[in-house]
Parts: sequence; C-alpha cells; structure tokens
Amino acid sequence: MVVYCNNIILADKVCIADNFIERFLGLMGKKSLGHGEGLLLLNSPSIHCFFMRMSIDVIYLSKNFKVLGIETLRPWSIGKYIKKTRHILELKEGTAFNIKAGDTILFRIEK
Repeated sequence: MVVYCNNIILADKVCIADNFIERFLGLMGKKSLGHGEGLLLLNSPSIHCFFMRMSIDVIYLSKNFKVLGIETLRPWSIGKYIKKTRHILELKEGTAFNIKAGDTILFRIEK
C-alpha cells in the first residue's frame, strides 16, 4: 500500500494490521524499517514500543485519517494518548517531518 500526505509519497511499502494479533506484534522483532516501509494499525487508539529495537515516527489518525498528532518514539516507550485517535501509522524515523495536525493521509492499494 502507498501512503500520501500533501501530494507527497510518505511510504510505498506499508502493511496493514487489522486484527488483534497483527496489531499486538506490530513491528516487534524487526531490526529496522527500510526506506518506504511502514505499518498501519487499524482500530488502534494507542501504542507502545516495548521489545522494539528501533525508533519510529508515529502518526495518530482520526476515523477519517486526519492527522491528530505526530511524535517519534524510542524503543521501550509508550505513545501519547490523543483524544479521538482511531488508527495509527508507524513509519521509519524521520519520515513524518513535513506532516502536521489537520493534514489528511491518503492510501492507494497497489495490485
């Protein structure tokens, strides 16, 4: 899946975690995220980075994929609580530097 914001491709290799096990495992076990890689956690209002080995950019999204907040999380940390968060996009650290609250994230599924 390709992820866009402000007509810019943020990542082009984003996986979807849409069930409990996929959301629970998330990026645990990965040593790093490659260029363009990420994970979209559907129906997940909060995250943690326990057992992770890398820092990530976290984008908190509303039910309509509007950006509510952004932060960089280090391993063994807990993400912010942001009211009305419905989904979370995890990207390689440094990817979300141009994104701000109020932007809309768009997705395109490639065949």
